[in-house]
Amino acid sequence: MSFLLRVQLPDRPGSLGTLALALGSIGADILSLEVMERGPGYAVDDLVVEMPPGALPDTLLTAAENLDGVRVDSIRPYTGILDTHRELELIDHVATARDDRLQVLADAVPRILRVGWCTVLDTGVQGVYRVVGSPSAPETQALDIPWMPLDKPKVLEEEADWVPPIWKDMDTKLAAAPLGGTGKVLLLGRPGGPSFRPSEVARAGYLAGIVSTVLG
Repeated sequence: MSFLLRVQLPDRPGSLGTLALALGSIGADILSLEVMERGPGYAVDDLVVEMPPGALPDTLLTAAENLDGVRVDSIRPYTGILDTHRELELIDHVATARDDRLQVLADAVPRILRVGWCTVLDTGVQGVYRVVGSPSAPETQALDIPWMPLDKPKVLEEEADWVPPIWKDMDTKLAAAPLGGTGKVLLLGRPGGPSFRPSEVARAGYLAGIVSTVLG
């Protein structure tokens, strides 16, 4: 079984190699890696790790955090391999779709940005409404959203009054990005975390901006 492991580790030569050796010692195989963020003296990486049959994810946590300066932000099951080129594939699919292109976008975003669900919101005469949603989007909708219209991508406060209680109960981390100047917004939900990193929010913003241009 594969897991998506988000780790913070010292940004120095050899750190990743040491982590790879530690994970290899418990039979874990790193399938792919993406650097999510770099700061003063540290880096945050997403690793897709394959575990032997019957192995518990807790062993990943123990192996990683036994290393000096390494902290695990989250572990969750994952299918697929990290691929930063899939944004281009999505843009092409949206551009060539004959059906509802916003639905094509919503369906693909969770896989590409590694979130639980995605919806596209708009504002009408009766307030905010959901235009489309991914198959995993919650039935319960947020209708009174004070931060719309949105002028730039941002992380949203998951305990704010507008957030439906069931989203709060599931500890859903939230982020949003405007779809250009259309007034529509791409809302992203990640039940159970981890929290959105600035690089992820920026990535969502770039993708939303390009797609809005493609949509005209």
